[in-house]
Amino acid sequence: MFELIRSTSPRQLLARQAPALAGSLLIAELFYKFGSFTLECLGFLATWFVLDALFAAIARALSRPARGDA
Repeated sequence: MFELIRSTSPRQLLARQAPALAGSLLIAELFYKFGSFTLECLGFLATWFVLDALFAAIARALSRPARGDA
């Protein structure tokens, strides 16, 4: 986590992670009621990881030029 924060500017970090972080917090708050802080924290972190990967894949797909347009 320290390396992530250190290697990226605050503006880039916020722009890249804010949507996934907000979505993960919302999902965890609404649906994760495991009765254990550790389990809920792990669920939140796993959700953040999955949403971040999903958003990154969508961003890559949208930034690629369409094939066959030449």
